Amino acid sequence: MASRSQQCGGCGVSHHIPPHFQSFCCPACRAITWVRPYEAGGLVNIVNNTMPIVQTGTYPVPRPALPAPPAYGKKRAVLCGVSYLQTTYKLKGSINDVQRMKYLLVEKLKFPSECVFTLTEEERDPMRIPTKQNILTAMRWLVQNCQAGDSLVFYFSGHGHRQSDGEGDELDGFDEVLCPLDHATEGLLVDDEINETIVRPLPHGAKLHAIVDASNSGTVLDLPLICRMKSKGFYEWEDQTYQTPRPIYKGTRGGLAVCFSACDDDQSAARTPAFTGKMAGALTFSFTQAVHNEPVLTYGRLLNAMHSSFRKNNQSNQGPLLTSSARFDVYSKKFIL
Repeated sequence: MASRSQQCGGCGVSHHIPPHFQSFCCPACRAITWVRPYEAGGLVNIVNNTMPIVQTGTYPVPRPALPAPPAYGKKRAVLCGVSYLQTTYKLKGSINDVQRMKYLLVEKLKFPSECVFTLTEEERDPMRIPTKQNILTAMRWLVQNCQAGDSLVFYFSGHGHRQSDGEGDELDGFDEVLCPLDHATEGLLVDDEINETIVRPLPHGAKLHAIVDASNSGTVLDLPLICRMKSKGFYEWEDQTYQTPRPIYKGTRGGLAVCFSACDDDQSAARTPAFTGKMAGALTFSFTQAVHNEPVLTYGRLLNAMHSSFRKNNQSNQGPLLTSSARFDVYSKKFIL
């Protein structure tokens, strides 16, 4: 199928869009535009929300109807839960993890529900299936028109992995990656791309918190600073910026980006029924429990509470990791979403 022309919803400039794209980011004004659904016989029936299915690999991928983009607000979140249901490596509990995180954000932390965009395999809206293109589109929406005072959250529950670094910008020689639903055919979400999409656009006064419950996820946002917790409550910041073979700027435009990862880059993330009797991500449960239980937390207190929860539930083979775009005192800086 040939590419087709569509106008940007922001500036009106026409662009030629590849047939498989569900949305695009305008290079002129950076606005996100949802692409018109297309079939060989014409537009998909939007009124009846008809969705012809394209068979790709071992699972069907719906061709999209045209949804209304979600609302904007000072607090916005993208929550991804991938179960890989029709594969041999399916995960249990990812959708429950998303529901647990959404409840925390909406009920406890007062994120407007219309500003929390969820992607799981249970969603009926084809734009909310956690494919690579849909996740990238949601990430671009998250930071679009971001301003000082905005609080953004990116959450992922699913498989993570690592692969050889081809750019020469990784100290350990590996890129960390997330696995979208269609990664076997469309590729992985590599840390370089994640950083470029949601970290570097962050302006002064805005903040991004990522919570990534996946294996090999320690530096999956490619943030330059790692907080290494030591014995007796001590910690130190480890700067990755100038130690790599090919240093590349991975920071923000002045905003603060912080990531809580389930484990270090060379560790696996546990999914266990030990916490609730049902399968759950160790990071997701310990993070939401700590924030629920203590109304006033510092980053250091939150990290220690999660470490304690891991040990209590026999998950001491992994430890949550904090990375950041800037140094701060973890025991005095309040954790506020």
